[in-house]
Amino acid sequence: MTQGPLRRRKTLIWARNALLALATVVVAIYAICVGILYFDQRKILYAPTPGAEAPDIAGVPIRDVAIHTPDGQTLEGWYSAPQPGKPVFLFLHGQGSTLELGKWRYTRMHKEGVGFLALAYRGYSGSTGSPTEAGLLIDGLAGYDWLKSQGVRDQDIVIHGHSLGTGVATYIATQRPARALILEAPFTAASDVAAGRYPFMPVALLMKDKFLSRERIKAVHMPVLVIHGDRDHVIPFAEGQRLFDLANEPKTFVHMHGSEHNTLTSDGAYAYYWRFLGMKVEDGAG
Repeated sequence: MTQGPLRRRKTLIWARNALLALATVVVAIYAICVGILYFDQRKILYAPTPGAEAPDIAGVPIRDVAIHTPDGQTLEGWYSAPQPGKPVFLFLHGQGSTLELGKWRYTRMHKEGVGFLALAYRGYSGSTGSPTEAGLLIDGLAGYDWLKSQGVRDQDIVIHGHSLGTGVATYIATQRPARALILEAPFTAASDVAAGRYPFMPVALLMKDKFLSRERIKAVHMPVLVIHGDRDHVIPFAEGQRLFDLANEPKTFVHMHGSEHNTLTSDGAYAYYWRFLGMKVEDGAG
């Protein structure tokens, strides 16, 4: 073999080995990323702030209550009784919220005479345990059942979830009767949102807590309101639209123009809630 062909052969062998080495490195890095995503997924999905919170909101009478779950956890909840003839909201917060962060909601509800139970999931605020989908679903039902134990009628309970809480709220509405279901900045599934954020990862195979609202909403048979802001960069506006399309009638969709994920309350969402529930309120309330 002449020197030229030999040199070309060596070059081809070197190039092949280099490509194999590069491919091995890429595969190894990808596998590490998949592993990190798998083992840290609940740290990404849930962002609890532990530690009991004392209700201290001017002009809003709130009772700090302990709610016991069937699997042995104790949940912190803030309860305010309704005025006669007004509903009670079972409020289920988002992934990084606390009871105290809902104060602007509580002020609006109290102003209209509406009662509420704001529930802290396991691991959040002063509640025991650690969050998982199965656990949060148990917590939501425990909150509903606590309201029933206080004498609140099915037809006076409004199930209301924001963000991650919409996954819990949708599930509760498949298991318990209520006056209505309100979904604020919802997703079709938590796994759908994750797939959009990590398009090159096998999210459907990796994710443990999928919160499949797109499947559960089909079993909800009560009035449904979906409200979403078109500047939401946490849960895409299209997620709310798709979930609404899957819901049974009667249903209402509220497109909040210019609203972001956490500005719906300040942008007037509660005025839509009051009208949806058929309540007579002052102009501009919400």
